[in-house]
Amino acid sequence: MKIVVIGGSGLIGSKVVNKLRDAGHEVVAASPASGVNTITGEGLAEALQGTQVVLDVANSPSFEDKAVLEFFETSGRNLLAAEAVAGVKHHVALSVVGTDRLSESGYFRGKIAQEKLIRESKIPYTIVHSTQFFEFLGGIAQSGTDGDTVHLSPAFVQPIASDDVAAAVADYTLGAPVNGVVEIAGPERVRLSDLVQRFLAKTNDPRKVVQDVHARYFGAELKDDTLVPGANPRIGALGFDAWFALPKPAR
Repeated sequence: MKIVVIGGSGLIGSKVVNKLRDAGHEVVAASPASGVNTITGEGLAEALQGTQVVLDVANSPSFEDKAVLEFFETSGRNLLAAEAVAGVKHHVALSVVGTDRLSESGYFRGKIAQEKLIRESKIPYTIVHSTQFFEFLGGIAQSGTDGDTVHLSPAFVQPIASDDVAAAVADYTLGAPVNGVVEIAGPERVRLSDLVQRFLAKTNDPRKVVQDVHARYFGAELKDDTLVPGANPRIGALGFDAWFALPKPAR
C-alpha cells in the first residue's frame, strides 16, 4: 500500500514513516524539504499519485494566531482537494485531546478549522486526538518561566511518549477509517504543574513551579479536565519515569 506522510520528517512523522516501512508499505515522507508543500501545492499531485492513505502530522511553523489559522486552513484545503483528485481512500490526521474545548487559543482555533475541513470533505477519515507529549515538557516550562519560577496551571494532563504516539498513529493509518475521533493518552494522570516540577528536578533545573489557575496554555486558561481524554482512550506503554530513562539525543 502506498502511504504519504505529510510532515514525514518531524518528531512523530519520522517515527511513523519507519514503522510503516518496516511493515512493508511504500511510504513517502513528504515535506517542503522533499519538494512537497501543502501551502503552495508544489509537488502534491505527483506525491499523491497512486496513494491509498494520507497521514497528516504537519504542524504550523508559526504559533502566531493568524499564521496558525492560515496554515491549517490553507494546508487542509490544498491537501484534501489533491486527495480527492487522486482518489485517496483514507485521510488520517493527528490532532490534540481537548481541541474542541480550547477555542480561546489561537493555535487551537487553527486545529478546530483543520478538523472541520476534514469532516466536511468526502474522504473517509480518522482524526487521532493525542494528549501532550513528554518531549514538550521543557518547552512548557519555558513558556511559563518568570525569573526563577514557572507559573503553570494545576489542571490534569495525561501525557504520552512520542514512541507510543507513533505506534498508535501507524495502527490507525493501516486500519479502516472511523469517520470520527479516536483518543490516545499516556498511562498516568497528573497535574501539569506537578509533572513539570518532576521534570525540572530530574534535569537538575533549579526553577520552582508555582501553581496558577490563571496561567495560560497556548493562550487559554484550563479547567481540570480540559486536556484529559474521555472514556476508553488507547493507552500508551510509557509513563514519565520510563520515558525519561530512554536514551535521548538531547534533553
